[in-house]
Amino acid sequence: MDDSWPETVDGLPNISGHEEAVRAAMARPPHCLDSGVDFGRIRAGFACALHMHQPLIPAGGADLHTARIISNLQHMLEHPHDGDNHNAGVFHWCYKRMGEFIPQLVREGKQPRVMLEYSGTLLHGLRDMGLDDVFEALVPLANDPDYARCVEWLGAPWGHAVAPSTPVQDFRLHVEAFQQHFAAIFGLDALARVRGFSPSEMALPNQPDVAFAFVKTLRDCGYRWVLVQEHSVERGEDGGPLRDKHLPHRLVARSSEGETASIIAIIKTQGSDSKLVGQMQPYYEAKGVGATELAGRRIPRLVTQIADGENGGVMMNEFPPKFLEVMREASGSEVPPLNVSEYLDWLESIGITAADFPAIQPLFHHRLWQRHEAGSGPEKLAQVIDELKREDAGFHVEGGSWTNNISWVRGYDEVLRPMERASALFAERILGTVPPATPRYRDALFHLLAAETSCYRYWGKGMWTDYGRELAERSIKISSGT
Repeated sequence: MDDSWPETVDGLPNISGHEEAVRAAMARPPHCLDSGVDFGRIRAGFACALHMHQPLIPAGGADLHTARIISNLQHMLEHPHDGDNHNAGVFHWCYKRMGEFIPQLVREGKQPRVMLEYSGTLLHGLRDMGLDDVFEALVPLANDPDYARCVEWLGAPWGHAVAPSTPVQDFRLHVEAFQQHFAAIFGLDALARVRGFSPSEMALPNQPDVAFAFVKTLRDCGYRWVLVQEHSVERGEDGGPLRDKHLPHRLVARSSEGETASIIAIIKTQGSDSKLVGQMQPYYEAKGVGATELAGRRIPRLVTQIADGENGGVMMNEFPPKFLEVMREASGSEVPPLNVSEYLDWLESIGITAADFPAIQPLFHHRLWQRHEAGSGPEKLAQVIDELKREDAGFHVEGGSWTNNISWVRGYDEVLRPMERASALFAERILGTVPPATPRYRDALFHLLAAETSCYRYWGKGMWTDYGRELAERSIKISSGT
């Protein structure tokens, strides 16, 4: 198979049909670029990630049922007087500005770092709008060695789907679709360096079989580490809170059948607040953090944060000068900016591997495994879950996220039911039956993944729910052949 493929086919993103090429790229050792960081003299580091997302919505026309699917950013630009749509032009700049900042800092002799996560729906929407300037700014960050060593791209679900309430087979489709779409834009060599994963809304499943499928999917797809929210996990040995949030951990997920899967977990501390990254708080936190010992070696700790890269006045206005200021000050210091994979590479180079990291598990698993005998199966697990729910109103298996206040399951029946029908029909009529490279497969998949974006749940009711239902219904029609 050719090592490259078109980014779009018949107006749709090229998100299926290249599974073998992607698996081969992710199976080979990534070509590690020279970090240039003197890890022997640093006492701590900080890593900042920017999450970028816009949903696709059926709003390209007056009739919801026939409207063209467009980016929400395009809708904002076309309706500048609605709500905060006047920010659309700034959002456009936010999506490409790292393509300005990183080269500028490199030319100054600095060592900037940033991790970038762009949803597939955003990337497709930007291209569909003709905003090619964004891609012209971003492609060098993935391919030019002078810049690529400074930027770590993160994997994500293509349609910004939340893992706890997305059917497990669909979540895998999101992960694979993103990899194919990313490779079509940036190339397979760039994809091979994408080894960290950023879950949408920082949502980590804690239903054991879903959590196991989540971790297994990431490992099967070649990912080395995943970003997790501190209060969505617990210590593996006793269910307590984490002892050192600034060290890598090993996330272990066990199924009701007794199978286990694990992956390196990098802990994101605190809640969802764009001010933390917007004002470069991780740097100042890292300045107060010292080195520690792990597996008999002295190592620097790493403070890690992620925030929306465009939302809010702080990110739009205050972040650019603060990012430039901190990168200039911290470069080459005892507390430098780092990206997670280069930090893990260095740990591995001195003999520290995942086996040395403290084991953690999704929230409430300690209580579950105290009552559920390994390998007893899903029916027994369901009984144990019901018992614990009756005993403790705070117990749940709806997953953890960047906040404890949002459930991604309760209250979303109006949009979840059609999504579940679309998912079931795709699994029955398309998956394993229709070749992934065919137009029908790609068309049904595109609509299914676009329908499963978190936005249609986050906003609860109203037009956003209508959008989600409409996308699911379109997927249903394509899958059923009607």
